[in-house]
Amino acid sequence: MRADDIARYLQDHPQFFEDYHDLLAQLYVPHPHGGRTISITERQILTLREKAKALELKLTELLRFGEDNDLISTRVHALSVALLTAGSFDALMNVLREQLAEAFAVPQLALRLWNSVLTRDSDVFAPVEERIRVFANDAKHPYCGPVNDLGVVAWFGDAAPSVQSIALIPLRRESRIVGLLALGSDDPARFVSDMGTLYLERIGELLGASLIRELG
Repeated sequence: MRADDIARYLQDHPQFFEDYHDLLAQLYVPHPHGGRTISITERQILTLREKAKALELKLTELLRFGEDNDLISTRVHALSVALLTAGSFDALMNVLREQLAEAFAVPQLALRLWNSVLTRDSDVFAPVEERIRVFANDAKHPYCGPVNDLGVVAWFGDAAPSVQSIALIPLRRESRIVGLLALGSDDPARFVSDMGTLYLERIGELLGASLIRELG
């Protein structure tokens, strides 16, 4: 008889140990963390403790994620209020830079807009290569990861050589892409491909709506 057969038999016949209850007191198994043997009851208690510890660690992790999300949500709300109260395009850009640098620890920021009714004397309205526009139009979600070959990193100017990871957030006017927000960091792990993009999308929506108000 194989071990699998024994295990299956015990699972299918739970009354076995009721019929042979004295056997439980005579069975000993190896201790999971040592060479000695312990009773089955002790082994079950150890297993339950290990499961309880694993659940406790998981709960702690979930609570930490919840606290992190609450903090990010609060910062996004503060950003939205600041954007809404900015009285001009220049004030809006200053608010955006300050909030992202201070509240979100994003050291580098660049923005490009196209198809705007109004323009300003700013790099924000500098010509954008067609391949970048195509990328923004085709993107379903913000791009997060290492510096890619689009050439967007050049938007960061003198800081470009130090940028190791980027986030690219398309900006929309209704269903139409009208610009791209680029965030950069010298930390290669700051923006990674498997990170959540929900809050980045919300920042893009907030900025897009604020820009429409100022520029049409």
